[in-house]
Amino acid sequence: MSVINTFDQRTIEALAYYVYALVDPRDNKIFYIGKGKGNRVFQHAKDALNEEDESLKLDKIRSILQEGKQVNLYILRHNLTEDVAYIVESTLIDLLTYSKFNKINQLTNIVAGHHQWDEGIKDVDEINAIYNCSKININHGETLLLVSLNRSFNQAKANGVYRRLDIYEATRKYWKISKNAPHEVKYVLGVYKGVVRSVIEVNSWHWTTVAEDGTTFDKERCVFEGKLIEDSPYLNKDISDYPFGSGGAVRYIRS
Repeated sequence: MSVINTFDQRTIEALAYYVYALVDPRDNKIFYIGKGKGNRVFQHAKDALNEEDESLKLDKIRSILQEGKQVNLYILRHNLTEDVAYIVESTLIDLLTYSKFNKINQLTNIVAGHHQWDEGIKDVDEINAIYNCSKININHGETLLLVSLNRSFNQAKANGVYRRLDIYEATRKYWKISKNAPHEVKYVLGVYKGVVRSVIEVNSWHWTTVAEDGTTFDKERCVFEGKLIEDSPYLNKDISDYPFGSGGAVRYIRS
């Protein structure tokens, strides 16, 4: 149990940037990974007491406090630069949330780790496919919609409407296409730096003029619903034969 709720100035200076974990004392499981400096590690418990906002993290902390217990706080690495702290934080989030390693995601982090999509955990075949990928081969009779993830793939640099929870959310919305187009699209392919990074099998779609962050569009944008296909033959393929037009964010491929 943590017996302090603040660091003195000498400790703050020694810590510099650090990466920390919040642990549930009831089962000794990590439920949040974060980075910061100063007294950042203590702030979450204060927010849970002083704010009315709802989130998985704050709700977890409140349930712990209501049982008369305290969140256990751990400094995992310290005396870091901010850039290195980002990398350590991202690696730990990636490790604790990677579906092939963890049957249950126990973290309450809303945002994925820094560079998790592009530089996160991949097996050696995936790494080789990304950096030594073959050109895409379209199956007969299939219509594909290529969508550019250049403004959303790197979430550390994404802003506004391009901030997304994960690669599925980045791939499926908000696309400026004709009203007739979705009817023929079987797969939506998210493309970053000329390589297919995600594939969604389309089940349905709807139209909207307002994004989740409040951004409004002059004309309706398409939002696809479907399933992320992690073993698609289109994944990690080179699409250089099908470039986007100048400034374009979508392109159709028909076999």
